Amino acid sequence: MNTHLLRLVLAPLVAVAVLFFGATARAEQKIAVVDVQRVIAQSEDGLRAQATLKKLFDSRQQELNKKQTDLQKQREDIDKQSKVLSKEALQKRVDEWQKQMVELQTVYLEYNKELEKKERELTDPIAERVMGIIKRLASTDGFDFILNKNQASVAFVRTDLDLTDRCIQMVNGGAAPAPAPQAPAAPAPPKK
Repeated sequence: MNTHLLRLVLAPLVAVAVLFFGATARAEQKIAVVDVQRVIAQSEDGLRAQATLKKLFDSRQQELNKKQTDLQKQREDIDKQSKVLSKEALQKRVDEWQKQMVELQTVYLEYNKELEKKERELTDPIAERVMGIIKRLASTDGFDFILNKNQASVAFVRTDLDLTDRCIQMVNGGAAPAPAPQAPAAPAPPKK
């Protein structure tokens, strides 16, 4: 395994180990996880973004399917006429068909780029809001670390440490986070 790949594999593991071993050194540290992608996808704004993208994708897909069907029919016609057309005429039709196939592939790539750009335009603002809410949860509830569940190499997380559903509610304008728990008051020194 080359060293670059080894670093890519080990870096998240080392980061998680540092977090967990560091957390054991200070017992009062609080750690939680959030599935950021799920928050974005299941929030009301995320669902609206997905619907918008689906409409755009469906209309583009219909155009591509029509062009692909037309090209398939042309290819079948070329195959049928291959025995009756002159060599030059056949080659001309095949060249034209190949040119149209390349154009279709180019259009397909352009549509994909357009969809990716539109997806970023629609989801980036949602992601920014989600990150703000995660920061707010961290400060109001006193979390020292909130890991992205999708990017952390965590084999197990207690369900009470998963803040994903709570983040979705907050993104959707649900209840505000509960105030951070208050530290117990220090016992009064004994009176003399």
